[in-house]
This record gives sequence, structure tokens and C-alpha cells, in this order.
Amino acid sequence: MARPRAGEGILRRKPIEHIEETEAAEGPRLERTLGLGQLTAIGVGGIIGAGIFTLAGTVANGTAGPAVVVSFLIAGVASAAAALSYAEFAGLIPKAGSAYTYGYAVLGEFAGWFIGWDLLLEYTAIVAVVAIGISGYFSFLVNAMGADLPAWMLGAPGTGEGHRIDLFAALLCLLIAFLLNLGIKNAARFETVVVVLKVLVVLLVIGVGVFHINTANYHPFFPYGVGGAFTGAATVFFAVFGYDAMSTAAEESKDAQRHMPKAIIYSLVISMVLYVAACLVLTGMQNYRDIDPESGFSTAFESVGLGGLADVIAVGAIIGILTVMFTFMLGVTRVWFSMSRDGLLPRWFAKTHPTRHVPTRVTWIVGVASAAIAGFLPIGEAAELTNIGILLAFVVVCTAVIVLRYRRPDLPRSFRTPWMPVVPGLGVVFSLWLITFLQWQTWVRFAVWFVVGLVIYFAYSYRHSELARR
Repeated sequence: MARPRAGEGILRRKPIEHIEETEAAEGPRLERTLGLGQLTAIGVGGIIGAGIFTLAGTVANGTAGPAVVVSFLIAGVASAAAALSYAEFAGLIPKAGSAYTYGYAVLGEFAGWFIGWDLLLEYTAIVAVVAIGISGYFSFLVNAMGADLPAWMLGAPGTGEGHRIDLFAALLCLLIAFLLNLGIKNAARFETVVVVLKVLVVLLVIGVGVFHINTANYHPFFPYGVGGAFTGAATVFFAVFGYDAMSTAAEESKDAQRHMPKAIIYSLVISMVLYVAACLVLTGMQNYRDIDPESGFSTAFESVGLGGLADVIAVGAIIGILTVMFTFMLGVTRVWFSMSRDGLLPRWFAKTHPTRHVPTRVTWIVGVASAAIAGFLPIGEAAELTNIGILLAFVVVCTAVIVLRYRRPDLPRSFRTPWMPVVPGLGVVFSLWLITFLQWQTWVRFAVWFVVGLVIYFAYSYRHSELARR
């Protein structure tokens, strides 16, 4: 077999017109069972969750104050620019892998590898962050019932006296892995039902909380300065892009070319309206200094004498945030599956269950890895770890959609990103700008992961990829 030249190798691209045919002959495929409603539910499930129930309180308390609503709006604008780019690609390349597949097809193999390797870490970390957020509400609920749990199981080391592991968060990660392994059809039904329950809880929070707003709590609106709102945007950013992980399910959609673009846009619009309303209620009910960073809404309602409703919110948060874990674990397993099917990682990982048609092996590996992160890392460190990779993924996708529009204007597109190239250009600028607000420790962790990826790519992937073998 001829050895590919270096430049030819790292820049070789998957042929867009033949992706469907070539992958049909290359190995395992996923089952197409998801409709528009289920896809939208998966998107909403991925976006609404820790952002409202956990990070809103965390950012309001220590980073932005009442301006947390501005943080979400900034993150939402940046996310919307990228969402429109994702929507164009989702209709054009309806395959598993999302940003990895888009980058591979347009910018070349190395760009695809970079973003795929990046997403493996980021999505896994997001699952862990969300599990930690649920654990905070679980602890609130247990305390409200008058029970005491051993300190060793209540949090990661360093988060409290006697804390050794966040056991509940770790077990949740393993539970989601189990649900995904039941098959995408059954798992999506569970996701849809829980998303409906979650939205109802958020509407309950907004509908009741609005009558307990004290406008004095909005002053000062920028207690940490305008910079605090931007720093908060970088932190909450991962809470407004669940559609990215949802797009990895394109290969499991009944009509991806028509449904995926709609599902991406619908899920982001629904979620942003609920985010803004919920943040205004939270910071209006309680002074930002008194908001609990881990169970903000429950403690806010308790502070105005609605302890019973606080318990309902805690239960709703536990159930609802499960959908975020579901969406992102679905995302990381489909990216891993695609990379393995393409030969960039060992094909052993692309093995699917003979009857359920899901990548069982990678699902359990991700479940165990996310459980380890959730059990032993504080939520702040884990949350920042997720954002740099997703922002870089947005840069790749927004750049790729511009390149492909001018390189191949003839390709049939079921959705076209408006105001080209301004919208995707804004996505690139916003994403790079938000990256500058992340802590230096985040850059160090990302750099280590990237170096490990480089070693694997040039030692294995470069010569074992399907395009190299051809």
C-alpha cells in the first residue's frame, strides 16, 4: 500500500457526495428512527438543564450578579451564529459525528481529527459537570427531608470537609450509559417524556417566581463590572449549545436533511426564551450574594416561604438535568463511533450491538470516564474544561461553512445560513473572544489533551484512516 505524502495526508477530505455510499460499505451503521419532535426534544434536553438549575446560580453569585441574564444573552448570540452554520451542515451532511464530520469533509483530515479529539474530552466533561449539578440538588432534597448522608460521598475532594467522592454524580453517569445502551428508539422516548416534564418545571418556576420578584435585588445590576458579565458568558456558554451534540444524531434521523436544521433552530429559540425569563426571576427573588451556587432556585423559593415548591423544583431539576447528560453522552459516543468507523481510532470501538444498533463499547467507556470526572473534580474546574473545546468546534464549523459555500455553491442545501459570510463570521469572532475569558489552567489542560491527540494521530490515525488505506 502506497504511503501518502504528508501534505496530501493531513489535508485529504471525505468526498461529500459519496459519504453516504462509502460509509454504507465501510462497516456498522446506525438505525434511523428519530422524527422532528424527538430531535427537538433531544436539543432542548441538551440545552436546558445545568444552565438554569445550577450555573445560573453559580455565575450570579460569584461572577456576574443580576447581569447573569446578560451573560446568557451574549452566549446565546454567539451560539445562534454557530447554530445557523450547524443547521446548513446538518441538512447537507446528515451523518453521525457533527463538527468532526463537517471539518473532515471541508477542511481536511487533520482539522477533522483535531475537532473530533477535542469533542471526546469536552462532551465527556459536560456529562460530568451536569451530574455534579444534579448532585447538588439531590443533597438539598435529602437535607430538606431531614436526612443526613455521610460527608465522604457528598462531593469531590476539596469541595467540603470530609468529602472524598461525589458518589451520586458518578452513579448518574453510569445510569445514562445504561439507558443509551437500551437502543436509540427507547432512549429517545425516555428523553422526550423527561424533557416535557423539565419544561413544565421551568414554566412553574417562572410563573410562580415572577410574583415574588423584588426589583431592589437588581441593583447594582453589574456588581462585578461589565467584564463580569462577559466572564460569566464564557462560563455558561456550554449551557446554550446542546444542539451541537444533538446534531451528532443525524444518522439516526428519519429525514435528517429536512428535520435536523429545523430541530437545531427550534431547540435554541425555545431554550433561550426560558433561560432569560428564569434568570430574571432568580436574581429578582433573591439578592445575588445570597443565591446558593449549587441549588439556586430551590433556595430562592425557600427564602420566600415556598419550601414545598422548592422541593418540587429540586426533584424537577434532578429529573430534568438527566436529559442534558443524555444528549451529550449521545454526542460523544457518536463522534467516537464516527472516528473509529473512519479508521482514525481502532475500529473495535465502532462495533455496534447486533439488535439495538448502538455503539455499546464506547458508551460504557464514556460512562465510566465521566463518572470518574464527576466523582473527583469540583464543578468549576470541570465546567471550564468543557468550554474551550466547544468554542473551538464552533470556530471550525463556522469557518467550514464559509469555505464550502464558496468552494461548492452547487451542492444541494436544504437550509442555507443567512447573510453569508457575516453570520458565521460573527460566530468565529464571538467564539474566539469568549475563549480569551477562560482561565489559564483551562488552556494548560487543553494543551496536554491536544499533545496526546497529536501523538495518536501521527502514530496511528494518519496511516490507518480509511482515506489513507485507499
